[in-house]
Amino acid sequence: MIFLLLGVLALVVGGCVCVVWAERGGPRWVRVVAVLTRGAGELVSSAQKSGRKSGWGSRGDDGDD
Repeated sequence: MIFLLLGVLALVVGGCVCVVWAERGGPRWVRVVAVLTRGAGELVSSAQKSGRKSGWGSRGDDGDD
């Protein structure tokens, strides 16, 4: 399990590096990875926003009455 988490962390850090490098005019493959990283970030962000609207993960509705 720890190796899976480390792998995800390495992908996230590598994606962030590619985004910064692409902003400075890196090679084409870096720009492709940057676009994919930004797209994944938008997906996660929209999933969190829709989860908040439906009450998923909200702190006020934990069922402790």
